[in-house]
Amino acid sequence: MRVENRSDYLNSLLQGREAIADAGSNWLRALRMRAVERANELAVPTTRDEEWRFTDLSPLYKIPFQPVSGTGVPEESQLVAFSVPEAQTRLVFVDGHYSSELSRTEANDGLTVANFADLSKAADAALEAHLARLALIDGDGFVAVNTAFLRDGALIQIARDRAVSAPIHLLFVATRKDSAAYPRVLVIAESGAQCTVIEDFVSFADGPYLTDAVSEIYVGENARVSHVKLQREASTAFHIANTLVNVARKGYYAMSTMAIGARISRHNLSIVQAGEGTEFSIDGLALISGRQLADMHSSIDHAYAHGQSRQLHKTVVGGGAHAVFNGKILVRHGAQQTDSGQQSRNLLISDKAHVDTKPQLEIFADDVKCAHGATVGQIDADELFYLKSRGLSDTAARNLLTYAFAAQVIERIPVRSLVDQLEQTVLEQTQTREPA
Repeated sequence: MRVENRSDYLNSLLQGREAIADAGSNWLRALRMRAVERANELAVPTTRDEEWRFTDLSPLYKIPFQPVSGTGVPEESQLVAFSVPEAQTRLVFVDGHYSSELSRTEANDGLTVANFADLSKAADAALEAHLARLALIDGDGFVAVNTAFLRDGALIQIARDRAVSAPIHLLFVATRKDSAAYPRVLVIAESGAQCTVIEDFVSFADGPYLTDAVSEIYVGENARVSHVKLQREASTAFHIANTLVNVARKGYYAMSTMAIGARISRHNLSIVQAGEGTEFSIDGLALISGRQLADMHSSIDHAYAHGQSRQLHKTVVGGGAHAVFNGKILVRHGAQQTDSGQQSRNLLISDKAHVDTKPQLEIFADDVKCAHGATVGQIDADELFYLKSRGLSDTAARNLLTYAFAAQVIERIPVRSLVDQLEQTVLEQTQTREPA
């Protein structure tokens, strides 16, 4: 299908959905149909839209990606580099399709981790009650298209007061160029539940492809959810992600998000406080170079009293890469004694690197403690001089300072093996050689 304008692009993505039109329960088919109708009414964003003015998606719109069927399944040995030894449960999706051969699931009382298509009647009822309630199809074309392709997806449901100590690993693998995949995740942590979820996007593809991902996370009263999102796709990929989180009274939600791969990546994170006494902790890192663009847009909505939130977002930008951060903290009327802080720290390691950062505070309550800040710069000259005065070469000193800048975020990830993997990635991608 030839794409004539931005209104046609979403329609071009929808062309491959006929194969799943009749799949699933009646409610799921109806939801998909509403999403198709809404996607046909929407247009994709451009730099003329305020929320996208720093992120030009025109390279994406030149390629009408299509989903694939009957793809080959990678060998288990190919996934060793992405293994998480601490995780006893793993769901694997290849080019958007669930792979039972590569997945590991265990029967546990109070814990459901399964593909949407394999759910029991009770779990399907929970899916119907929660799916697409946070990720609304009305205003976002990429959410609408993702919903139009709903079939396979990951449901994680933790029963009341159930603490799951081992992390749950969701691995999304891309293997085919010119393909589109629509990963979907739904996490339901009931009152008092605890879990750690790893959402991991990797690639074996050689060429451009599209990942359009949507995750919805419900954190119940007194529940605790730690969420790690790793985007380490091919440098030719396009990655558009929406994460929407609802946190009930005295709930705790922590996210660590890493953007390492993709030609263009955009992550929209929205966290809504649904009761008093909640706590949010958000860490982010973008490590990019060449022609990459990584855009992080976050929104934290404090709607009740006694909420706390902390956000630290860092970027390491080399080559001619471009990083974008837009972080909004909203404190509504009545959300008294909110304590919220946001920091954007950006390190440019080349003369052509570019960062646009915009932390925002909107405060409508008078008894609050809120702060934000942003810095953009190169390696600190005093720190560089100090290391060189201790015998390090200029190159070695710069490498050490760059690694330390990024490692501060990585070290707070609550899964040791991932910390080790990502520290090695940072070392490999930030180290420059000594001049000959």
